[in-house]
Amino acid sequence: MNKNRERERDQLRKELYTDTEMGSIWKSKVLPSFANVFGNSKKKTAAAEAVKSFDESKEEYGREFEEKKTELQAKVVEIYEASPAPIKALVKKPTESGLKKNSSGVKKFLEELVKIEFPGSKPVSEAAVTFGSAYVAGPITFIFEEVSSLLPAEEEPPAAPAPGERTSKEVTAEVIEETKKEEEETTPPASATETPALAESTTTEPPPPRAEDAPATEPAKA
Repeated sequence: MNKNRERERDQLRKELYTDTEMGSIWKSKVLPSFANVFGNSKKKTAAAEAVKSFDESKEEYGREFEEKKTELQAKVVEIYEASPAPIKALVKKPTESGLKKNSSGVKKFLEELVKIEFPGSKPVSEAAVTFGSAYVAGPITFIFEEVSSLLPAEEEPPAAPAPGERTSKEVTAEVIEETKKEEEETTPPASATETPALAESTTTEPPPPRAEDAPATEPAKA
């Protein structure tokens, strides 16, 4: 009897331990995973609603931008120049992966646009803070395209010549050098051109005879 009771107690302890362990696993792993799934689902839904609302007002933001872009340009350029290189690259070419990777920098850039009352920047900035930059990539891209249109065009560096290809400066220098050589070959030496003139200048004619040196003429006979 005692042995049977001990066995029953051991079995009960095992069952209780198993239930407790399963409960712990349920609370620590299963429930959080469900919460993440449902939480992300709600987040995506809310972000989609924010994007839809922005799209409905996009034309209005575009008109406002056209009206204010002259007074906004200098301020936008100042904000852009003060931004780090990754944000500058995103403004010119926004990508969803880039927005996600540089989320904090994107949010800061949008906040600066809100300060200068850039059209559409406030709802986009709030959505980026609430849901994350990647969830509202469309509206952010719209704002960045408008910003990019106000930036001065960057001068592209001159393309390097292909191997073996000469530049225009090199060709010009070579032509000048060849012209000098041709002139030197066709121009006679200075001494040869000056000799006849020198000889002509040094040749003198004899002076005319003087009256006293002329022979006396005899008077004519009658």
